[in-house]
Amino acid sequence: MVKPERLFARDAEWRELERFAASEQQGASLGLVYGRRRQGKTLMLELLARESRGFLFAATQQSEAQNLADLGSAYSAFRGLRRPVLFADWREALDELLRIGEDAPVPVVIDEFPYLVSASPALPSYLQQALSPLSHAKEHTRTRLILCGSALTTMAQLLGGGAPLRGRASMELVVRPFRFREAASFWGVEDDPELAFRLHALVGGTPAYKEMCGGTGPADLADFDGWVARRLLNPASAMFREGGLLLREEPSISDPTSYAAVLAAVSAGQHRRSEIAGLLGRPSGALAHLLSGLRDIGLLEQVEDAIRDKRSVFRVAEPAVRLYQLLIQRHEPELVVGRADRVWADNADTVAGKIYGPHFEELARRWCFEHAAPESLGGRATWVRPTEIACREHRRGHELDLVVAESPAFGPERITAIGEAKGTATPVGLPQLERLEHLRGLLPSARVGALPKLLLFARSGFTEDLRREAGRRGDVELVDLWRMYRGE
Repeated sequence: MVKPERLFARDAEWRELERFAASEQQGASLGLVYGRRRQGKTLMLELLARESRGFLFAATQQSEAQNLADLGSAYSAFRGLRRPVLFADWREALDELLRIGEDAPVPVVIDEFPYLVSASPALPSYLQQALSPLSHAKEHTRTRLILCGSALTTMAQLLGGGAPLRGRASMELVVRPFRFREAASFWGVEDDPELAFRLHALVGGTPAYKEMCGGTGPADLADFDGWVARRLLNPASAMFREGGLLLREEPSISDPTSYAAVLAAVSAGQHRRSEIAGLLGRPSGALAHLLSGLRDIGLLEQVEDAIRDKRSVFRVAEPAVRLYQLLIQRHEPELVVGRADRVWADNADTVAGKIYGPHFEELARRWCFEHAAPESLGGRATWVRPTEIACREHRRGHELDLVVAESPAFGPERITAIGEAKGTATPVGLPQLERLEHLRGLLPSARVGALPKLLLFARSGFTEDLRREAGRRGDVELVDLWRMYRGE
């Protein structure tokens, strides 16, 4: 199947779905597709069903009897029957659905599967029985059953531990937001890296946010501030409460207030567990279930320290949540009375320091891992992480935005590059290079083998003296926004 033009990007995801749906292997097979809401999962599966003449049923939040009735209507329409089919229970329904692929490989998609599990908790066990090794589905059909959902915890648990479906699935596809370069193309701002960066820092890579913002982004940089006021800070906009709803729409979150407090602390710059606990006035050990819960639903990311074992930092993984916590929630009374322009202008320092700065550092790490050539990094990046290096000379620790390491199949792991990312409005100059050289000398492996390369990332470019110095040396790489969005 050729990927439909309607589906932007998602090339890897479409290949996996096509491979699964068109497999000629005998026996029914099971696949899972899940991810946060508004990532385009339903569109992708609807297109798959249409292109392959498969069956798709979208469940809703209603009783078991109502969903069975709706499924019977959808099934009869698919089969071309004149009257709706009345399924007595889920066992009968599953048996009929799995018979769809008796003559050829056919995808059978059940969207919003967690809604069905909520009303019928035994459904995964019924599926386990229907897909047993000696079942009719396994011996006489080639049905490709796809379960889709946005309740991340529920979907992940279907295949975890002692779950009934563990070992039954041959595909587990997680649909994530667009990467930063894909997002720039999706919004049509790939020719303006500064605009693409600002947009991504505020709304990330969720496809549906473009439609929720009226279908278009800012026309240019001059229109950006006005667009933010109209589309993100406007109470009439669909995006206004999005950053808060992402947490509350996840069924596994029983106490949204406590989880929101953690997101607020991390958004404000408290990235270590001890810092978060201190701001919330809780013991550090009491945060474990909150942090793990936010990681499970994709709103928080834990980043391991590059050098020190068992040390990590936390970052908000969804820019819309960060914007909501830092601006919208705190200034809602002002925004409700129409002061969006004033709130945006008055909080310029917060936006620069708490949003643009950390986001630029994160994009620098992503560039190293996803786009940089091995020659730029002194090797192939196995991982890219931040760290803090102790310094006796200055009697304090120095934060290092990124450490690039290569882990060969045979041989010891080695640091190939270290780097600093400056998202400020002023160009980066020689003092930043000198600081980076000082930090390189403090690395544990500084006296062993080749020295790591020095990477300087600058949102506002570089001074001429730094460019001349970098041009004379082979161990320095300068990366501006154009190179982050276009080069390697």
